[in-house]
Amino acid sequence: MPAQRVAVADEEGSPDAILIRRTMSEIGPVADKVASYFYALLFVRRPDLRVLFPPAMDMQRDRLLKALLTAAEHLDNTPVLVDYLQNLGRGHRKYGTRAEDYPAVGECLIGSLSKYAAAVWDPETEAAWVRAYTTISQVMIDSAAADALRSPAWWHAEVVTHDLRTPDVAILTVRPDQPYPFLAGQYTSIETPWWPRVWRHYSFASAPRSDGLLTFHVKAVPAGWVSNALVHRARPGDVIRLGPPTGSMTVDHTTDSGLLCLGGGTGIAPIKALVEDVAEHGARRPVEVFYGARTDHDLYEIDTMLRLQQSHSWLSVRAIIDQQARLQLPEALRDYGPWNEYDAYLSGPPGMIRSGVDMLRGFGIPSSRIRHDAVEELLVVGN
Repeated sequence: MPAQRVAVADEEGSPDAILIRRTMSEIGPVADKVASYFYALLFVRRPDLRVLFPPAMDMQRDRLLKALLTAAEHLDNTPVLVDYLQNLGRGHRKYGTRAEDYPAVGECLIGSLSKYAAAVWDPETEAAWVRAYTTISQVMIDSAAADALRSPAWWHAEVVTHDLRTPDVAILTVRPDQPYPFLAGQYTSIETPWWPRVWRHYSFASAPRSDGLLTFHVKAVPAGWVSNALVHRARPGDVIRLGPPTGSMTVDHTTDSGLLCLGGGTGIAPIKALVEDVAEHGARRPVEVFYGARTDHDLYEIDTMLRLQQSHSWLSVRAIIDQQARLQLPEALRDYGPWNEYDAYLSGPPGMIRSGVDMLRGFGIPSSRIRHDAVEELLVVGN
């Protein structure tokens, strides 16, 4: 339609990106229906693919829309989009996804979007989505193929120790069945034998160790299948599965900037790993850790952090207690600083991450020096 083409020309971005954003805006209010229809269509056309997905699809529906939104948001930002899709492609290997499965997914995606975005759907929009999905799927396929040449799709890991620190927080140490390379600050996905095909993300709680053991901090949350299994059911000798490591919340060892680290709840796990990483590299760069919790009892790792502080003069650890849930952890930074010369690291609940990023920018720390786990992944951490 001529009117639509004029409007597209007036908007920012490539023509395909504009059309895709319009589609996403149109389906936003009915996102749940779109996702439900997509999976129904997929499983009718390809019932053999149902076994690749968890029994309960609620969380999977959320992930689909988040992945689409992320890809659509960065369609014109090739480096960000490619990095995101490569991680996605590597991660999908653990589900058993094959290259020949992608066309069916694309057809069902287009079918779902055309049904629920009918008001803005036309041949140009469909062509834009076909081009976008072709690019998205090919990047993921190529990434998975390259990863298969150097890494397994998953690792088996035996639980070595299980330390229940509070009634709902456990520290698990596991031994992978083969070398597991990762960087301090990264995270992985875990599947338990009690909930097959249900994977949840957890950060590594230590820097890489010479004995190859991995440690995770897990908080059991209401209706959290994986977290409750790991906290209340797992015991030494049990075997879990690990996906590949991912995440970019890692230390830049090419600079000597100080590190400002905020860890809320079990978010202290990757912060501890970062501190160990700095110590192992021998750099005497200042590291300021703010460890937040609702009560003293919830500071389950404070003794470990204080021992690290005693061992390293460059490390400062401050506990922030918020019994009334009124003080966001980032707010505590106002009493200290200045922070504009620091690299910032945040780990904790999504709300803390969002408010923390805004506040750190206000303190003069540029976005390029603020690192945190992807918020869309944090939304499923601990379930």
